[in-house]
Amino acid sequence: MRLLPRSAFGQTVFLIGFLLLINQLVSYVSVALYFIKPTTQQINHLIAKQIKVVFLDAGQDTPVLSAELTRRFSEATGIAVYSQAEAMQHGLANARYYGYFSEQMSAELGGKAVVHIEQGDAFAFWVQPPQAPQYWVKVPLSGLDETDFSPLTFYLLLIGILSVGGAWVFARHLNRPLKSLQQAALQVGRGDIPPPLNADKGSTEIIAVIRAFNYMAEGIKRLEQDRALLMAGVSHDLRTPLTRIRLASEMMAEQDSWIRDGIINDIEDMNAIIDQFIDFLRHHKQESLQSVNLNELIDELVLAEQVQQRHFITELDPNLPAIMLRKIAIKRVLNNLLENALRYSDGDIEISTGYEKRRKQVYLEVRDHGPGIPEHKMEAMFAPFTQGDEARGSGGSGLGLAIIKKIVDMHQGSVSLFNHAHGGLVVRVYLPLKS
Repeated sequence: MRLLPRSAFGQTVFLIGFLLLINQLVSYVSVALYFIKPTTQQINHLIAKQIKVVFLDAGQDTPVLSAELTRRFSEATGIAVYSQAEAMQHGLANARYYGYFSEQMSAELGGKAVVHIEQGDAFAFWVQPPQAPQYWVKVPLSGLDETDFSPLTFYLLLIGILSVGGAWVFARHLNRPLKSLQQAALQVGRGDIPPPLNADKGSTEIIAVIRAFNYMAEGIKRLEQDRALLMAGVSHDLRTPLTRIRLASEMMAEQDSWIRDGIINDIEDMNAIIDQFIDFLRHHKQESLQSVNLNELIDELVLAEQVQQRHFITELDPNLPAIMLRKIAIKRVLNNLLENALRYSDGDIEISTGYEKRRKQVYLEVRDHGPGIPEHKMEAMFAPFTQGDEARGSGGSGLGLAIIKKIVDMHQGSVSLFNHAHGGLVVRVYLPLKS
């Protein structure tokens, strides 16, 4: 499983967030080492001095508690000295042991000291000094409680959220032109030249890329127009002499009818090839989208092909939803599929449709019972002027499947070929429910 994002947007946000996290950790450690730690050490030092004042050493082996000084000191500072039982009654039971403060206090007092901290309505240090381990000294610290350091945590958290949010907005703004560029490139790939993209927003590098893309798209558009114009001119110039040849052949003597018939057949084949060239160059995207039910188109074309005296087996999904299509273009796809099946096979032709709800796509499948296509030529069959001559014989211009793929790609669908396990070629076309 890949943990790091792959998009530039995700990587930018991740990088900024990661660097910010490192910065926050360093800041927190720095504050702890250079602000919090010296402060706690200072507090420990001051409390230790107060405790040393409370317990005076009279020179004996055992420290002597000065009751008078304790009373006066308690009145002035609020520091109180309790026995173990009294300390438990005055809040020691609610205090929490702190090892760090105990070590610091032990170093300050020159012996083993125990520190508990009471955090409630009142914040207080409870110290068991080494001078008198049977006593507990309560040192109240007014104005200090457990929430005093929360502004620091809140500040760091707020800075983190604002920084990541700002990085997200910045990266999104930076990558928005790239998203538009991606969509425009996909349109060009489908043969649909989009209007020029806005090259006034974004970084200088992205603006340069967008301008280069606009220049490329304009060049492709001019190339498409020139190619269509060239093909239209060639078609016109070819059909004129072909028409004259056909008229001349019709005037041939009856004894030369076999020559006449051959010329006419050749002329019809040439006209069909020219029509396929024009179909391949035709801008089907100029046709508007409309709601179409594939089953109705199939029934219409199958009825028209019945003159071929061939048997069509249809298995159409009665619940097939209507989809937005260019009707004439899809009709050309169906017509080419049926023509290929009729041309390259002699048996029945099976046609089926269905709807894959999970993928939100409808599919059309045409199967013939011919020799099929060698596996190593499957991918190349969609290229223009490619024919499966090895198994399916020759004939035509080799543009049928290229035209099919071009139209299907324009509808954001997909087309695939495979040989059926029991013989014959299967062509499957997927079309999205929303194009």
